[in-house]
Amino acid sequence: MDDDWHDGWPPVRGDYRVVDRRRGVAVVTLASSLDIRGAAIVGTCKTENLGVEKIVANLISNPNIRYLIVCGAESRGHLPGNAIVSLHRNGIDSSGKIIGAAGAIPFIQNLQREAVDRFRRQIAVVDMIGVEDVAEIERVVEHYSGIAEPFPEPPFEVIKKTHRSRVQRGDIDVSLGLDVYLDVDAWAVFLPT
Repeated sequence: MDDDWHDGWPPVRGDYRVVDRRRGVAVVTLASSLDIRGAAIVGTCKTENLGVEKIVANLISNPNIRYLIVCGAESRGHLPGNAIVSLHRNGIDSSGKIIGAAGAIPFIQNLQREAVDRFRRQIAVVDMIGVEDVAEIERVVEHYSGIAEPFPEPPFEVIKKTHRSRVQRGDIDVSLGLDVYLDVDAWAVFLPT
């Protein structure tokens, strides 16, 4: 498999630290700040919508990652750990709602259904929600790193949605040309109406 994709990975910015792109395990520490070693990527997630979408996009764009350890304390009201476990187990309904998720707004709205399907096929979720013992988590990381085999398909590139509407110039991150703007936080490209 061509390894040139490593240079641009991960494609979506967020609250994470890349450790080793070639490792087979990712760790999300939810609302806890934990210094976990030995994984491909380690970061927090405090929302059950955009936060979960960013995790999915980053993981499926790296076929080396086969396991996601979900640990640490849940974010109150949002429950992103529950959303990740539910997304993997149940998928999404026709409106993008994560089936069985208990958070306030568990919707996948900026990823195509194929991205969710790829996440469910490529990644095995290890539910350690509530665990904050770094040594225990690192033992689990090491265990799964020892058995992870790369996913046999190329990296999945997430296609961001485009919107046709007017935006205020102060609300954009990048101008891409005449009346075409990028809002990174909304994962949206705005086109002229």
